[in-house]
Amino acid sequence: MLKTLELLEKSPIVKSYEILDFKKGKDFYYLKIKVILINDTALHVREYVSPDDTSYSYNWVDKDGNLICRWDNAPHYKHIRTFPHHKHTKDGVSESFETTLQDVLTVIEKEILQ
Repeated sequence: MLKTLELLEKSPIVKSYEILDFKKGKDFYYLKIKVILINDTALHVREYVSPDDTSYSYNWVDKDGNLICRWDNAPHYKHIRTFPHHKHTKDGVSESFETTLQDVLTVIEKEILQ
């Protein structure tokens, strides 16, 4: 969890963030955060991490809540080469090599700061 918060604190595109949910056990954590970016779009972060499982969803939406891109590893779309990792855009579902918050922030930074 600390790594996630450090990434948000250091990112040049993060205006603010709010932790919406946090659960921690002996060997797991669940974190849900709403991030407001400098262009007033939002990134909804959901991470579940344990020794046996990692589940994530990074949902980037515009000012009106419309999907820009969502990266996740829900185990569907088995035909995608990067299964279970994939992304959703207005054009559909495709393979995704962005599997961490750092990867996703890098993509969004390039888009916003270009």
